[in-house]
Amino acid sequence: MAEKKLNTVRINAGEWRSRLIKFPDAEGLRPTPERVRQTLFNWLGQDLTGLTCLDLFAGTGVMGFEALSRGAAAVTLVEKSMPAYKALLENKRLLKAEQALILHQDALQFLSANTLKFNLIFLDPPYHQQWLVKLLPVLAGHLQNAGLVYVEAEYALESTPELTGDWQVLKQSKTGHVFYHLLKSLHV
Repeated sequence: MAEKKLNTVRINAGEWRSRLIKFPDAEGLRPTPERVRQTLFNWLGQDLTGLTCLDLFAGTGVMGFEALSRGAAAVTLVEKSMPAYKALLENKRLLKAEQALILHQDALQFLSANTLKFNLIFLDPPYHQQWLVKLLPVLAGHLQNAGLVYVEAEYALESTPELTGDWQVLKQSKTGHVFYHLLKSLHV
């Protein structure tokens, strides 16, 4: 039986610029498009030196590894899918990304047990499963002062004020079918 070829996505900048990371085919697994990542890191100022980050639905891991490539001190990548989790471990090994903590866990289980606070949380949950309704109310408690949350969704958050009541939308844009936002908690 032939080995199944893995998909790849390229890290844009930093220490691992142009390095490819591999990921399996999995339902709902979609890497954040390169153009979207470029815009996000422009919003963040490119350099993440010293920041601690959480990639809550890590998937391909490109957001977390990109953050490490740009100087983040530590990134926790949480992924429930076993094939994606195994690919994350392999990418960590290949990149020698010692600052990456990779956990095979459900997002809500992780948050219920987590006591760490992060400077930046990447949130790109599976679409059409109401994850933002479950997560946005509790994420502020996992942020350090002036911490930010990056959110990808199948809709603009401004169209759902019930979700953003505790959040200030600092930046937002759309590329193709991807709406993406940078949020700041009104309570941190």
